[in-house]
Amino acid sequence: MSVAAAVGVAVGGLVIGLVTGFLAAHRSRRARQRGAEAGPAVRRILLPFTGTYIPRRAFEAAVRLAKAENAVIMPAFLARVPMNLPLDAPLPKQCAEGMPLLEVIEQRALAQGVSVDSRVARGRTARDALRKLLEQESFDRIIVSAGQGQERPSGMSDDDIRWLLEKAPAEVMVLRPAPADQRRIATQATGTRAL
Repeated sequence: MSVAAAVGVAVGGLVIGLVTGFLAAHRSRRARQRGAEAGPAVRRILLPFTGTYIPRRAFEAAVRLAKAENAVIMPAFLARVPMNLPLDAPLPKQCAEGMPLLEVIEQRALAQGVSVDSRVARGRTARDALRKLLEQESFDRIIVSAGQGQERPSGMSDDDIRWLLEKAPAEVMVLRPAPADQRRIATQATGTRAL
């Protein structure tokens, strides 16, 4: 290879390297600027439940927040283990009710372009399961569905919600849809359409 050809190859490589470096730096600067405009990103939104449905408003709130903050929705089925069983005992009836709803939530969130990372937490009560989950993992926000009367999709009593508001190391959003709003995200097994 002649000296002129070697110099040409070297200069060409140098130009390609400079252009690649410039483009990478420019993309990185734009990404930092977008991040600064959006503020600190909330990364994990917990959506706990115990039954076979959640109010559609709670799901919609989680999706809106996740999109706005580039966060992951983490639906969590809170499995209640009776006192006469060990905490790691199989719970086929509860899982047959809760796991299909986890799947429905995952499919709906993914269809809207939101990342999902589901959990199953076990405890003697819904509060106990949630407490254990909060000890094991960190969340930026928690969205809890409050019910009316006996209707409690999160499985949490008023005392449990008060406890969560006082003790949770995250922002807590308690959502109670209007009484006339009966729309739900549900499994087909409940006899209720997944609206």
